[in-house]
Amino acid sequence: MSKKEGGIKEVRTLKGMRDLIGDDYFTMQGFFDKAEETALYYGFKPIETPILESEEIFTTSIGEGTDIIDKEMYAFRTKSGDRIALRPEHTASLMRAYIEHGMQSEPQPVMLYHYGPVFRHDNPQAGRYRQFYQFDLDILGSEKSINDALAIKTAWAILEDAGATDLMVDINSIGDKECRSNYIRELTNYYKKHINALGVIDKERLKTNPLRILDSKDEKTIAINEHAPDAVTYLCSNCKKHFKEVLEYLESLEIPYRINKFLVRGLSYYTRTVFEIITIVDDKPLTVCGGGRYDYLAKELGSKKDVPAVGASFGVDRLLIQPWYKKHPPRILKKPKMY
Repeated sequence: MSKKEGGIKEVRTLKGMRDLIGDDYFTMQGFFDKAEETALYYGFKPIETPILESEEIFTTSIGEGTDIIDKEMYAFRTKSGDRIALRPEHTASLMRAYIEHGMQSEPQPVMLYHYGPVFRHDNPQAGRYRQFYQFDLDILGSEKSINDALAIKTAWAILEDAGATDLMVDINSIGDKECRSNYIRELTNYYKKHINALGVIDKERLKTNPLRILDSKDEKTIAINEHAPDAVTYLCSNCKKHFKEVLEYLESLEIPYRINKFLVRGLSYYTRTVFEIITIVDDKPLTVCGGGRYDYLAKELGSKKDVPAVGASFGVDRLLIQPWYKKHPPRILKKPKMY
């Protein structure tokens, strides 16, 4: 909103926000309708969580040393003094709902899908906004490796329905609380040997979240990462077995994959399996879906025991601008019975 002469104000959308009008709205809704149809087919049920949550839901679960918490989350204090935040992602809200509504007592696993706007104070660019839309799939209450593969398979089917081709799964395992500490110690020692070559951001990550350095976009750090220790080498026997089973399931489903030792995902709650689904656009790789396992998130949010869980998430805005995207008509547009 900007002032004109005479005090009259010109109103416009905030930076990084936009209106969905006419065909833009139908295109967005068409994707959600088709994705819902696929999710329901594979056994997922719907849930919708509030846009506003207690700030600590996200600061506790996502963790320090992530860009979301350090730079991007919209958080503020209410008139009554409560600290609340616009949700920057869906998973923490979903786990809060799972705990709050006693879903632990239901037959496990609980399979849910949800979608809607999320908010991050990011730098707007093509296909990225400060209010953007995600579609998520989550399977809670089971540590079985078949659920990791099911989340990937369902996400894969949604992408194929949307028109995506040349898909590939990048996958890694970052271990559990039994074995990851050994890996992080080795990784930290490795980076300390190269600390003078690390950028300011990566030096700070070394103190708060060394795994995030593997995801660095700094050219010097990328070169250092080429010889960094990989997580798979340090997996305990249970994590190795779990990861091996996930890969075998993907092979049986004929889903192509490649192990990417640099893949960690950006949020602190991930454990064991992490993955991204990649396609090629203009000869460049584009991540169109990401996710992984988050077995310890429930305890961080106050649960008395761990709730093993795995999920996948789509950035919908980015999908809708791709040249291969099929514009599915939303259910509200019905074909005429007579023409």
